[in-house]
Amino acid sequence: MGAGLPAIALEALMKAPTFATLLCLPLPLLAAERDDALKLPDVLISASRQVESRTATSAANTVFTRADIDRLQPSSVTDLLTRVPGVQVAPTGGRGSLPGIFIRGTKAAQSLVLVDGVRIANATSGDSGLQFLDVDQIERVEVLRGSRSAVYGSDAIGGVIQIFTRRSSGPGLQPRLRLAAGSNQTFQRSLGLSGGNGATRFNLGASLDETAGIDATGPSFNSDGDHDAYRNKAFNLSLSHTFGERFEAGLNLLDSRGRSEFDEPRGSSPQVPYSNFAVSSIGSYVDAQLTEQWNTRLELAHSENRDDSRDKLSHSSSPFITYRDQASWQNNLALNERNSLLLGSDWYEDRVHAGEDFTKDSRWNQAVFVQHRFHSEHFSTELGLRHDKNQQFGGQTTWSGSLTVPLNDANDVLLSYSEGFRAPTFNDLYFPGYNNPGLKPEHSKSYELQWRSQLSESSRLETSLYRTDLRDAIEYSTQPENVGAARINGFEMALSQEWNGWTSQLGLALIDPRNRENGHTLSRRARRTLNLDIDRQFNRFTVGATWQTASSSYNDEANTDPISGYGTLGLRGSWMASRELTLALKLDNLLDKQYSRTHYNYLGNNFGYREEGRTLLFSVTWTPAL
Repeated sequence: MGAGLPAIALEALMKAPTFATLLCLPLPLLAAERDDALKLPDVLISASRQVESRTATSAANTVFTRADIDRLQPSSVTDLLTRVPGVQVAPTGGRGSLPGIFIRGTKAAQSLVLVDGVRIANATSGDSGLQFLDVDQIERVEVLRGSRSAVYGSDAIGGVIQIFTRRSSGPGLQPRLRLAAGSNQTFQRSLGLSGGNGATRFNLGASLDETAGIDATGPSFNSDGDHDAYRNKAFNLSLSHTFGERFEAGLNLLDSRGRSEFDEPRGSSPQVPYSNFAVSSIGSYVDAQLTEQWNTRLELAHSENRDDSRDKLSHSSSPFITYRDQASWQNNLALNERNSLLLGSDWYEDRVHAGEDFTKDSRWNQAVFVQHRFHSEHFSTELGLRHDKNQQFGGQTTWSGSLTVPLNDANDVLLSYSEGFRAPTFNDLYFPGYNNPGLKPEHSKSYELQWRSQLSESSRLETSLYRTDLRDAIEYSTQPENVGAARINGFEMALSQEWNGWTSQLGLALIDPRNRENGHTLSRRARRTLNLDIDRQFNRFTVGATWQTASSSYNDEANTDPISGYGTLGLRGSWMASRELTLALKLDNLLDKQYSRTHYNYLGNNFGYREEGRTLLFSVTWTPAL
């Protein structure tokens, strides 16, 4: 389908329940149409780096639109991610604390995080800084579960998380203002302006998020007994312009920076530590519909990830900064009604600056990739191949394949195989006194069976049964070594239901993540997790609730330090007082459950990092008409 497809036709296409629609070819779209697609719940961009129906891709996926974010009222991106089946988050305290993010049992560094297509992870630690992204600056979040290295290369073993920044809602000017206040001296302010005309669109937004926080740890030095505050200033800009009907150019910018306090109870002396952080990305692109069958897109981008840990009681400073430049050229070819081809190349270069003296402080990676898609009435296939050449670890080739068979108009069965890899970080390779320059990349092989069923007009079920084998996993003893191996078996279920005015989203995950050497369960992975969101709108009022549970886990690889399971309940509601004014209230952890998802060691004893107790947040959103 060529450019110029009206947004209303695209929405109707995505909602049509026919088999031809469910397995349609990817859609090459220009800027306004791509921005409109970001607001639709039934399309996906991250799986093949282009707009397509969610049901047309082989990737198990979850999508949150801006409407979902406004309805669910999450406190952070990581709070939103806890609603995804197969995704677990293990923070080390309250707002702004370092989280472990486990997609299908893989660790945080084994999943790729993108902002508008730009890699943002720190090349020294592998952490992405997702906890620092303000949800008020976000239009959409897409989560792919399962390896996508054949499309994205390194890091995409467990999956891909892509954040899309706020976009314009259409022609004219649309201002917005949001003010919120709540528990733990939390204050949030954000304002924005979006608009445009038929050729140009823009969105400009800024926010300030502050909280006094909580005391993240229990027994420790007296200096650790204070509350750990968090302050985040964020800015977002998106701009696009079309030249005629076939060309466009644009840019997207996101910058979040501030200060996050934390506790370090394992230290040998009193400390009052904090981190000055910044996560920023800027990307520009040129998109051209050269013919009815050929769309090409060139992207240039730069990102920075800064983490400078300091201490109020000393002059110590420990900066770790990643500068990354990247370029991507992508070509989408509609060969005929049944076949499409994705051809592209990637290049990026990482440069690091740290308080430590690294033997090497930069490296480049270049890659080429191809993906073929075929669909017919009886089956469809997807075959992808990618080759990466890295300055430090040489060449890596990964491939993936899938087969989709429709049982009938309402049921599809998918079989897929995918390979993945992750390059060692600069810390792994060159951290003074604790490094191994001879490390190889980690590798994975994944097998998956999916069943997707439109049970009724108002009910949809998606299930996945998968196995992931990890080898050459990097483990840490006297130095990092490629000695680890793991086997992860899992089952996921996502059920969407509408009944008598109520809408519900149920997510269930069962996982068995084991070290293949000793049979122990991988640390901080709960074997069973469940999330239930229920909402209903009564004219101008909406009400909702969230129930989350997780079974017990272990904090250590030896399985000697158990972490208890937990369950939490949250309530939310909003009132549209007028077309321009909305009042919202949410109450998290209603029963004031005391629980922990991560432990720390202090004087030979293991204690839990504290989670926030019962918290309340009241907000006012004003969207005046101009």
